Amino acid sequence: MDTARLGPAERAANWRRLGSEQFDILVVGGGVTGTGVALDAATRGLKVALVEAKDFAAGTSSRSSKLFHGGLRYLEQLNFSLVKEALRERELMLTRIAPHLVTPVSFLYPLRHRVWERPYVTAGLTLYDTMAGKRSVPRHQQLSRTAARRLCPSLRSDSLVGAIRYFDAQVDDARHTLTVARTAASYGATVLNSAEVVEFRRSSDRIIGARVRDVETGEHHDVSATVVINCAGVWTDELHRLAGRRGQYHVRASKGVHIVVPRDRIHSSTGLILRTERSVLFVIPWGAHWIVGTTDTSWELGKANPTATEADISYLLGHVNEVLSTPLTRDDIEGVYAGLRPLLAGESEDTTKLSREHVVTRTQPGMISVAGGKYTTYRVMAADAVDAAAVDLDRPLPKTVTDRIALLGAEGYPALRNQVTLLAERHGLPTWTVRHLLARYGSLIGEVLAAGADDPSLLLPVPGAERYLRAEFRYAATHESALHLDDLLARRSRISIEEGHRGTETARAVADLVSDVLGWDEQRREEEIEAYLARVEAERRAHVELDDSAAEAVQIAAPDTRPTTMVA
Repeated sequence: MDTARLGPAERAANWRRLGSEQFDILVVGGGVTGTGVALDAATRGLKVALVEAKDFAAGTSSRSSKLFHGGLRYLEQLNFSLVKEALRERELMLTRIAPHLVTPVSFLYPLRHRVWERPYVTAGLTLYDTMAGKRSVPRHQQLSRTAARRLCPSLRSDSLVGAIRYFDAQVDDARHTLTVARTAASYGATVLNSAEVVEFRRSSDRIIGARVRDVETGEHHDVSATVVINCAGVWTDELHRLAGRRGQYHVRASKGVHIVVPRDRIHSSTGLILRTERSVLFVIPWGAHWIVGTTDTSWELGKANPTATEADISYLLGHVNEVLSTPLTRDDIEGVYAGLRPLLAGESEDTTKLSREHVVTRTQPGMISVAGGKYTTYRVMAADAVDAAAVDLDRPLPKTVTDRIALLGAEGYPALRNQVTLLAERHGLPTWTVRHLLARYGSLIGEVLAAGADDPSLLLPVPGAERYLRAEFRYAATHESALHLDDLLARRSRISIEEGHRGTETARAVADLVSDVLGWDEQRREEEIEAYLARVEAERRAHVELDDSAAEAVQIAAPDTRPTTMVA
């Protein structure tokens, strides 16, 4: 069996393994940290299983700003170690680990003050570039106002006196997280989504595994593991309570909202970074769109369905319109998404001042918890968590090797990038479609397009989302563990945030494409479509509410997008 393939048959086999084998490590949580832990443990020779209650990257790891970056604002907070660590990870991703998924991106920093701002920002960016050491992106560049507006004609002439351009990297976070999970599986890890921990198993004062429910079937397995690693993100405290112990720290949720607008609404060949009264605001190129974000506000309500409110959207539009010659309006917005950052609780009530560093603790014998951190440093967090597990494994572990492990799709990618024209001719596709596929799958592109040999119609675009081929959705069901329509439209593709209809005009066609693979009868197919449409409608209603509590009430009223008996 191809261990990197995560289709229905492989899922069934993994479920059986989960209940019949003894594991060294059981990872709880399928975000980027959890999948990173699974990969780290598997490549150290450990027997590892990972369970995720919903879908891989269903929470924070699909709702980020989609950047691999050091974090300029952390320099201003004098957190030099975090910045240096993150910049090292950025370089590893660009050159070795995931060059097909992580790509350079430039940002323009408009200067508004003639005297002090340029030397101040230049000092910070000089340090930023220096800390990066060997790098795959250019150093920052000084620009006059005229040169800056040549790069970004949409900037108001009175909004800047000059600018500085610098470089970072960006990523499709959901696809990257999924690829980490599949890479872990290729090294022997047993990974399952829609598998929820409902109870922890004990022997005296030690955690020895967990009782896990298959959300799809309602079956239960008792999973035996020497160590459980809690990678539940904003649900970390809930896992501690389920284990019957208080953690040594608490996690606070900070809501980050982003809006997505068409590329032609802002005429620019570079992204933007703007200072706000609370933090910074990014305008990030995203294919045929721009992502504008983010907010940073405390969130005390339900964690399953954070959503943007009218106030969040007004905040983002207000700040970005301060520098644009043609303001963005609500009618320009094609997508909106909200995510929750898991921040370590502190004395400050201002979430912008809470630490972005991570903490790994042994909360009780047999349980390790990792929390905090930022997406860019997931690999470091994972390595630290597995290091901490050595105490309970009671044997020395090899050092982490994930800094030398390429993710699936990276092998051979540079050569394929040079062969775009040949690949396009071979498959009868436009070159831009092949580039799009390479940026999503890298050297796995052949697996995706193979379905077209038997059914050429699979190489046609899916209705309502011309950037995606029908074959991609078949592949998501046969190889990428997609189980629900929401998985396909919100994470395997990003149609839910990239199209003005947010997937409603694509839902039926996609459901039809995967029904036979996933075993959906007509009733189940209609349930999936109706649940997805209800979620989109609930989000649209929430976006006109003024505050979080009102928006959450709208979300709660909508059916779950995964029509099962799952408990969030």
